[in-house]
Amino acid sequence: MANFRPIQVTTDMAIEARDIVRGDAHEEVPGVRVDHKQDQQVEITRVEIFTDEGAHLMGKPQGHYVTLDVPHFRDRDASLRQELTRVLTDQIKDLIPKTVDNTVLVVGLGNWNATPDALGPRVVERILVTRHLSDIVPDDIKERMRPVAAVAPGVLGTTGIETLDMIKGIVDETHPDLVIAVDALAARSLDRLLGSVQIADTGIHPGSGVGNRRQGLSQESLGVPVLAIGVCTVVQAMSIAEEAVHILAQQLADDVKFYKILEELGESNQKGLMQEVLAERLGGLMVTPKEIDLLINDMADVLAESLNRALQPHLDRSEWA
Repeated sequence: MANFRPIQVTTDMAIEARDIVRGDAHEEVPGVRVDHKQDQQVEITRVEIFTDEGAHLMGKPQGHYVTLDVPHFRDRDASLRQELTRVLTDQIKDLIPKTVDNTVLVVGLGNWNATPDALGPRVVERILVTRHLSDIVPDDIKERMRPVAAVAPGVLGTTGIETLDMIKGIVDETHPDLVIAVDALAARSLDRLLGSVQIADTGIHPGSGVGNRRQGLSQESLGVPVLAIGVCTVVQAMSIAEEAVHILAQQLADDVKFYKILEELGESNQKGLMQEVLAERLGGLMVTPKEIDLLINDMADVLAESLNRALQPHLDRSEWA
């Protein structure tokens, strides 16, 4: 039986945490279930953490985490964006109340002034906000329209107010039935950079992926269910170095003695060596694509379109576009 150890690295992605904890073991992490499915160009991975032991090993709360992987999103293919929008819409619909009477508050977390962290605010700009329209729209639209509010609270460094305090105040005054929090995430793998979307029913902890954990938005802290939607916009430089060395060791082990030694160490020991040598220089460095402005806008369009479709299933797109 494998000897699993709690995760020692930082990542916002549940699937990455599972892979790190599992390592080379041929059995699943205790208290964790994983299911894979392919929907045309989108790979869907569901991770369920269902015991305290699983939560401890994974470093994440018990609950369900759905990852949609589209590694070629950075190619800016319009058909792929449409495919991701369709799949994401279906996933969100499965996790929100079916009746349109329920009020939803969409919260765009992040910093408007830092592009890799601006996903949440840019999604909020595109959300169809309807909570204030109930006394204005015709009855035939009103009965099909879900009340939706949206807010981008900013970050502690620019507001001086903890995000939780601000959202808690709004929730207490407006009484939504569900909060949907949208945020940028940090990943360990380059393949997930602007290529993975994670949906979680456990809430969200702003800044946790970059070592700047703020107070979490969850059902426990807000008093209402919280659905978290995040996209990987930054990756740790240390992870890039580790991945590069691992690839070199695999490809050059037969020709270069140094890489043969690294290959014999195994992937986990390679990463340990890299941490020891480079952690001080690269430990806090985060990397994002040079075309991040375009990609953030593309992903904000996808997330907002998916949320609008899922939250307003009985409205024709022509009524809110």
